[in-house]
Amino acid sequence: MANISMESRMSTTHSNISNSKKDHNQHGAVIEEIEGLIKVYKDGYVERPPIVPNVAAAVGQELNLFCKDVIIDKFSNLWARFYVPKCQGKQLPLLIYFHGGGFCVGSPSWICYHEFISKLASASGCVVMSVNYRLAPEHRLPKAFDDGFNSVMWVKQQATMRSNNDQRWWLNSCNLSKVFVGGDSAGANIAHNVAKRIGAAGLINPLTLRGIILVQPFFGGEQRTYSEKYLAQPPNSALSLTVSDVFWRLSLPTGSNRDHQFCNPLAKGATRLEDLRIPPVMVCISEMDILKDRSLEFCNAMRRAGKSVEQVMFMGVGHAFQILHNYQLSQTRTHEMISHIKAFINK
Repeated sequence: MANISMESRMSTTHSNISNSKKDHNQHGAVIEEIEGLIKVYKDGYVERPPIVPNVAAAVGQELNLFCKDVIIDKFSNLWARFYVPKCQGKQLPLLIYFHGGGFCVGSPSWICYHEFISKLASASGCVVMSVNYRLAPEHRLPKAFDDGFNSVMWVKQQATMRSNNDQRWWLNSCNLSKVFVGGDSAGANIAHNVAKRIGAAGLINPLTLRGIILVQPFFGGEQRTYSEKYLAQPPNSALSLTVSDVFWRLSLPTGSNRDHQFCNPLAKGATRLEDLRIPPVMVCISEMDILKDRSLEFCNAMRRAGKSVEQVMFMGVGHAFQILHNYQLSQTRTHEMISHIKAFINK
């Protein structure tokens, strides 16, 4: 039961594009599209071409990891891919990680995420739980936040269960007094909002949240920043302003604009940063990312609110460089990012 078939993953995302052109015409006109990633039709049908291969939970022997998929909630297709370093008798920090993709695409089984997370787990010496949450527009925000919070509560439930089962094989390797939440892009937004909920909910014994890792957090706002206006088509970057706008239209609650607090944590009406009960935060920023200025504004606002923030800038690279690896500099910066994450976790 712990292993999830590729067929079950693909069937829930409408990624199957074997339908004929005639079948597609029955759905009406395309009303939103990001070429190669997603099409949304007038009748609500969503098509996600398999532009990124999905891979099974297997890693090379050189990484010295156990890797396996585990079902969290079969009714909502909530599952996670666990990466557990082979350190017998040693308990390791746990990082609960959320992938990017504008809340609309992506999966822990995407080869780019599988390769990045396996390297991160191996190099940092921590257990990584890579979460598959529900996607918009079928499941608009806050559904992804709900899934993120429920993933943390599931870990708590597993830790307090007295009976053994096949889903808890990873638990003996975890030091639950050192739990981190993190993610990149939309996943970083999810991590931030999950941490807010954890703080508001109070104790989550036996888990102790020690830190938050935000990699190129996908925040937005109605007023354009300098980097959004002048880095609108940056080279070697996975995000443009046009793509960002489509993602927000598809993921925010219907009728909301980009100053909704799900998008803009600094907007009027959003939870005051001073009121957040959160542990130290690390924010990874890319110099050539259109989101650079939003990340810098967020870091500055968090410091003014008295929060502990570690800010790291990665020079010469764009959004999601750590999963693109399309040129040598991105690979170098990815090694640097993993080193920074490892240091933050092991403080």
